[in-house]
Amino acid sequence: MYFASDNWAGAHPEILAALARANEGAAPAYGGDELTKRVEKKFSVLFDRDVAVFFVATGGAANSLALSQMTPSWGMIVCHEESHIQMDECGAPEFFTAGAKLLPVAGPAAKLTAQSVSHALNGFPDRPPHGMPAAALSITQASECGAVYTIDEVSSLAGIARENSLKFHMDGARFANAVAALGCAPADITWKAGVDVLSFGGTKNGCFIAEAVIFFDPEDAKDFIFRRKRAAQLFSKMRFVSAQFDAYLENNLWLDLAHHANKMAKKLSCGLSRAGCKIWYPTEANEVFASFPRGVEEKLAAAGAQFYPWRTPGDPASGAMRRLICSWATRDEEVERMIEIARA
Repeated sequence: MYFASDNWAGAHPEILAALARANEGAAPAYGGDELTKRVEKKFSVLFDRDVAVFFVATGGAANSLALSQMTPSWGMIVCHEESHIQMDECGAPEFFTAGAKLLPVAGPAAKLTAQSVSHALNGFPDRPPHGMPAAALSITQASECGAVYTIDEVSSLAGIARENSLKFHMDGARFANAVAALGCAPADITWKAGVDVLSFGGTKNGCFIAEAVIFFDPEDAKDFIFRRKRAAQLFSKMRFVSAQFDAYLENNLWLDLAHHANKMAKKLSCGLSRAGCKIWYPTEANEVFASFPRGVEEKLAAAGAQFYPWRTPGDPASGAMRRLICSWATRDEEVERMIEIARA
């Protein structure tokens, strides 16, 4: 019963098969191969516009390099206080931006609102050269608490970003789960809603190692090739990353895998709730946040269940919350066994 993270799941068989095909013969290095060029065009088709795409190894690299392109070293990045860039990237955004400041803002279910962002920005009046000017806004889709921003919510935040001359970044480590939950086109929740740059994740949803930085205006990606190379994120055998994305995007595999993970999470959430567990946030993507009645957690652990404690700034559960994540590989019987033990 593996619910610790979607990172624990292996790669989907179709991804592995694509890697094996890419291993046949020789191909130009550093993205000069035909497969990489074809997959870059696939992303433009996926988002219904010409985009600039850059493959990297990790979500942390995608976020940090994207933000370093969007803000000067003396700039400020507005983000949620529970966001990955604030809590879980060991200062990488600050490092790669050469010192830009993160401005953490609170909000329910790890989501920002237009009101909370406006309020935070009002607390930092323009006063050069003493105050750092706000340069970027970053949101996580789906959020660290499994919540999904609607199209209207993203558009509202984009309006605040425009009013304040901020670039708008979306951390999409679980972008597939958000799109699957919303049932919308990828374009609708990104550039059409006002997003400038997307960190597009594949690793958490069936890929081996595959992340991308997507600029919806290729002009915004000027000189990014040097930034990626300087950060040691340019693969010599790029075709192996491209092969993963080729299979991932083919026939909507990426959405099928996300739909399954979301479905398993919803089933787990409903079952635990009926068993008397407290569910802290609506289960909109593939994450469940629960507290267990006395003795239940110990029995789950003894039966082999894997999940993590979850404590963040403003923790509403005072340390009692646990995070359970479903993946493309989560099986019905795993979920049913968890619910059965909790109910018993």
